[in-house]
Amino acid sequence: MTSVFLTVDTELAWRHHAASLDVETIFARSLEPAGVGLAYQLARLARHDLKACFFVDPLPALLFGLEPMKRIVGAVIDAGQEVQLHLHPNWTGAAAGDGGKTHGRFELIDFPQAQQRDLISGATELLIAAGAPHPIAFRAGSYSANDDTLRALASLGFAYDSSHNGAEHPWPSAIGLPVRQIAPVVREGLIEVPVTLIEDRPGALRNFQICALSAGEMVAALDHAMAENHAALTIVSHSFELANREGTRPNAIHVRRFDVLCTMLDARRDDLPTVHFGDRPMLALDHADAPLGPNSLRTSWRRAEQLWSNMIEERAA
Repeated sequence: MTSVFLTVDTELAWRHHAASLDVETIFARSLEPAGVGLAYQLARLARHDLKACFFVDPLPALLFGLEPMKRIVGAVIDAGQEVQLHLHPNWTGAAAGDGGKTHGRFELIDFPQAQQRDLISGATELLIAAGAPHPIAFRAGSYSANDDTLRALASLGFAYDSSHNGAEHPWPSAIGLPVRQIAPVVREGLIEVPVTLIEDRPGALRNFQICALSAGEMVAALDHAMAENHAALTIVSHSFELANREGTRPNAIHVRRFDVLCTMLDARRDDLPTVHFGDRPMLALDHADAPLGPNSLRTSWRRAEQLWSNMIEERAA
């Protein structure tokens, strides 16, 4: 049996702040874009009785107050899903209404360990103030974490991190693990739960993300994990990922992928149960799990699908 962490990075998109949009529009286009955002995803999860972790970045509260964060956290908890901590440090130096001219450093790994600890501690306090339970799991924005991040998290009582993404290694995903590490492993005092990867073509890795893999690739990755009895499978999405970049129209292909994924996980629940970090599932550690190998037909189909999606987007623009 392979534990599945279905994760959604849930955040106000910096690009909408940089476009000088007002906070309600930023919220709408980041969290509820075109009717396929948080509410839609929560409803689909409920329909299929699946568990998901929403990694919420509370730092925009420094600009816009806690009310938007309370709405996010409340919606997730009311739906029976879990909230854990996400963090994009650039919000710490930002100012409302300046079109993104001022900001902090964008990558968490650009800070020394002590400052990383302070950032994580402050974000934890904001998340709790927004109504979340004390988080025990973390994912850095842009997967930007290193071993200093893990040490900081462990010192603050976190049990899990899910920032290691070999497809983004060595920058900004800079934890000192092998690029192909996809099985959970104890590191620096906590359990690292890496993002699952597939091999796109020989030697090239691609993370298991709604916008990154076709439905066929996701089916193959699930079946591979099940057949090889992987310790865990970690899937990534975003609150805004099912819409176009501007958050004004659904991305039909991404919506279909999410719906297909939910259906597949529902059908495979006995072998691939979705779990919350808060469940503290028993994870087999140090497995020699390997990414799904390359398949030129699957890759070609995804590229054709993406080309079609881009053509549709251009015509709609």
